[in-house]
Amino acid sequence: MSIKPLEIIILAAGKGSRMKSSVPKVLHKIAGTSLLGHVLNAANQLSPQKIHVVVGHGKELVINEFGDIPINWVEQNEQLGTGHAVLQVLPLVSEDSNVLMLTADVPLIRSDTLNLLNDAMSAFPLALLTAQIADPSGLGRIIRDASDGVCGIIEHKDASASQRNINEINSGIMCARGNDLKRWLDKVGNDNTQKEYYLTDIVEIAYAEGNPITACQPTNAGEVDGINTRSQLAIVERHYQYKRAEELMAEGVTLMDPARIDIRGEVEIGPDTTIDINTVIVGPSKIGSNVNIGPNCMISASTIGNGTTIHANSVIESSSIHEQVNIGPFARLRPGTELLHKVKIGNFVETKNARLEAGAKVNHLSYVGDATVGQDTNIGAGVITCNYDGADKHKTDIGRDVFVGSNSQLVAPVVIGDGATIGAGSTITSDVEAQALAISRARQRKIQGWQRPEKGK
Repeated sequence: MSIKPLEIIILAAGKGSRMKSSVPKVLHKIAGTSLLGHVLNAANQLSPQKIHVVVGHGKELVINEFGDIPINWVEQNEQLGTGHAVLQVLPLVSEDSNVLMLTADVPLIRSDTLNLLNDAMSAFPLALLTAQIADPSGLGRIIRDASDGVCGIIEHKDASASQRNINEINSGIMCARGNDLKRWLDKVGNDNTQKEYYLTDIVEIAYAEGNPITACQPTNAGEVDGINTRSQLAIVERHYQYKRAEELMAEGVTLMDPARIDIRGEVEIGPDTTIDINTVIVGPSKIGSNVNIGPNCMISASTIGNGTTIHANSVIESSSIHEQVNIGPFARLRPGTELLHKVKIGNFVETKNARLEAGAKVNHLSYVGDATVGQDTNIGAGVITCNYDGADKHKTDIGRDVFVGSNSQLVAPVVIGDGATIGAGSTITSDVEAQALAISRARQRKIQGWQRPEKGK
């Protein structure tokens, strides 16, 4: 049988009233990506001819979120059920296509699982994705005939007591040919407790025509977990994170506690890296091999070179860290930071838009912003590059092998030459030549017999 072109319909029109949110349900996030974003990622891996997304509540917000992706947006003005939603798209769907129907609130679905349904269309006119779960409360049940063939789906609210004992549930995901789908949906009514047009009714209609119906199941039933509440959102988040942790450990990463790490977005981590508890890594980020990350760290949109150590409670944002760098604890690297080989950034140091050459050290309690720091330069405690004059930012250029004494202020724009020394407690407002000593502070005075003031009685 020839391979049919594939079109995908994603249902994303619902309000999600149980989320108690002004944000459309499909824009709530799992691991930093919206529910609809996860489903779109899975759908795109099937290389469909077209993706149609049905929108309704908050449609402007949803469309704006994905405005740069080629999607056919279809509006459902009235939310009259899933069958009604698919009907809005059918005039745009080829009758010769396989049509895969997904829901935007089932974010963990895998493209491999969806391929099972598309492949089944070579032998069946209708393929359903079902799952066996321990507690099917609130979900549609799969009805089978005496030969164990699928013959219908009954929604929980419409199910009898015996039907509610069925543990095989409908995932809301199915695949059919375009011409069959149009014919079946034309026969769907709304004679049910919700007075809605259920997409699931096409199963009974197809069965009545004598069509064989197949049911595929995912490897893990958690793939079809749907989200209607904040509680379910949290449960699915943990499912996702544990699955991601398992993948990382299989790739050679040591996690001190797989239940206490969060990975959001595209993240790559090399083997023999160790990550302690409560660390959050946000993509796009790339972490090399033999990296040691302490507890309670946050890494976002950054690259971390091989052999680097990041001590506890450090925050790294949009930064480039080379090999064998030592960071923290309690360090904050802001966007534009670049640390070269064997740089040391100590506790309570903040950097921003700064490049530190190999071997440079800023050990504690300092701010280095809009600056370059040369190789093997040592910046003492409490040093500040004063980069902002109240209107504009200015640059500090510090050469190689410079020693900047503690509690000094370098008022930009200023250049410190190679090998220069800045005396502790200095305020430097003009350039310092190479190998020179610059010192700027009040002369110490001593007053003999000084009497401290006493508190008034």
